Amino acid sequence: MPLGTLDRTAPPLFNQGPSALSKLILFSALAVFLMVADARFHLVQPIRSVIGTVLYPAQWLALKPVQMVLGGTKYFDDLQTAQRSEAQARKALASQAERASQADAMAQDNARLRSLLELRQTTITPGRAAEVLYDAADPYSRKIIIDQGQTQGIVPGSPVIDADGVLGQVTLVSAFTSEVTLVIDRDLSIPVQNTRTGARSVAFGDATAHGAGMELRFMGANADLREGDLLATSGVDGVYPAGVPVARIDRIERRADSAFARIYCMPLATVSGARYVLVLAPVGQQGARPPAPSTDPLAVTKKKEKEKADKAKTDGKSKGKADKSDKAEKPADQPADKPADKAPEAAAQKPAPQKPGAHSATAAKPAPKPAASAAPKSIEGRAP
Repeated sequence: MPLGTLDRTAPPLFNQGPSALSKLILFSALAVFLMVADARFHLVQPIRSVIGTVLYPAQWLALKPVQMVLGGTKYFDDLQTAQRSEAQARKALASQAERASQADAMAQDNARLRSLLELRQTTITPGRAAEVLYDAADPYSRKIIIDQGQTQGIVPGSPVIDADGVLGQVTLVSAFTSEVTLVIDRDLSIPVQNTRTGARSVAFGDATAHGAGMELRFMGANADLREGDLLATSGVDGVYPAGVPVARIDRIERRADSAFARIYCMPLATVSGARYVLVLAPVGQQGARPPAPSTDPLAVTKKKEKEKADKAKTDGKSKGKADKSDKAEKPADQPADKPADKAPEAAAQKPAPQKPGAHSATAAKPAPKPAASAAPKSIEGRAP
């Protein structure tokens, strides 16, 4: 071996087996084999189960401190959330109690005013729950089909509402299903009233002009309307009960070249995703219910005075009829040979019977003078 040549191979003492490349290939092939075998034959599953069982106590002990820290943090967070929720619930309860007391007072005032004005009591509209089956097949209309029909007592024209307001009206009734035209349909119109001003108008469905909405027509450009005003049913049509929310004004367009304003409204009911609805009976077809008896003292006194006046009026009429009948029968009792015109003079000359020991006021009076027509006249035509 020449002196200038160096041996770069490792001495036999440091040889450690195969090379690194050979190990990489071997272990890669083993890993692929184990993965394929586990996926196809589940050979490693028992080994994994045994290792997991052995290591479970260690994992449980290792996770306990972490769970305690997380649990303590969550406990304090939940405690704060519960305290905030309790405070909000107490405020809401107090507000609801105040509103309930005001509502009771208003109901009593309303009943008292109705009794004083002798107005009929408001009837409660009966209703029937229904479920929406599917939308109508016509793509140019806004209609839905519900699972209540003629066999359940549904009639055409019945109002349909949901939890938020008026949804539509029943336009077609079959045996077991009914078709409901939504408020956004162009063929449906509802008489409404502005709850802020009391102005009445008619809301039409307008599903294409401003999305799935409604339009308030025939309103002057200078009408007192604001964005956000609530529109409710007026009840003048005899179909919808009064006071049910319908829509809210969304946008107002006033043009100088038009005498009317374009008023776009958004319906309050869920017209695009309603699931359960309530079908009401038309107001014009509801049975009349007698008003409840009033407990107001003023109304009761007024009613008693009216009854006394009616009774006195009836007694006066019956007494007048009896006097007329007596007068009609009196000439028939007189004798036939005595003239009727001398009866008053004979009655005046005959003294009235008087009880012994009693002095009547009429007995002290002088006899009545004869009538002027019977007295002799003087030459000048005057009585002496």
